[in-house]
Amino acid sequence: MFFEPRSGRLAAWGNALLAGLVSPDDAVAAVVAEDAVHRVAGLPGESGQVGLTLALGRLRALGVRGLRVALPAPGHPLGLSGPPDFNARALEAEEAVVCHGAALGLVPDVYEAGPVEGLSTEVVWHCLEVRQAPPADVPSLGEAERELAQALREATETLAQLDVAGSGPVAEAAVDAYRARAERGRELLAPGYPPRAVRVLELAQRVALLIDMAEEHGPGAAVSASAMDARSRALRPVERTARRAQVAAYNAYVEESERGVR
Repeated sequence: MFFEPRSGRLAAWGNALLAGLVSPDDAVAAVVAEDAVHRVAGLPGESGQVGLTLALGRLRALGVRGLRVALPAPGHPLGLSGPPDFNARALEAEEAVVCHGAALGLVPDVYEAGPVEGLSTEVVWHCLEVRQAPPADVPSLGEAERELAQALREATETLAQLDVAGSGPVAEAAVDAYRARAERGRELLAPGYPPRAVRVLELAQRVALLIDMAEEHGPGAAVSASAMDARSRALRPVERTARRAQVAAYNAYVEESERGVR
């Protein structure tokens, strides 16, 4: 099932902290969420792992003015700018945070710790050098919203023709129920983000959930190899569009700052 990327939480709440809109404790609590603990390794000036509160303060001291998200996939380095080392690690993790104002990036390493009967999730963010250049293939909020609406219409029509689970009102109701449970007690984005970014992220997450449901619940009446291939071809571009829209939403804070909107 679709999950909120940890890089999204770190970027959103890190941006709110850098802007002075939330306290360090509130920002770290929102980033960690249901995980046990987050640490940062490889931070300049530190010989070992440090806590997230200290790390965010150190990044600010190093000149970081904002945080962007990357959600790369094979053949699609979405949000990345190099070098190859960083891109490879980000691709393996399927996500990363890229700093604005300093040539640094953060890639999460997620693992389970503790006794078998009480495993908890711990995250170590590896701080690495990045190339300061425009991120790859990130649309504006307006572009992302238009592309997402069009892709959703086209994919829904194709999936309905193939009788694929995830394309009808029952699937929509399941998505609504899942989102109500997942979002209870949390904000979709941190304070300081424009309303349009919240709207784009909400639509992108809804699309991602529908894609997951279509993939998880089997091919419906699409039992032939050609029909299944058609389903895959219908889902592939909309999944890509949904990822691009998520990145555009998370990165909106930095993009507005660069344009002098703030």
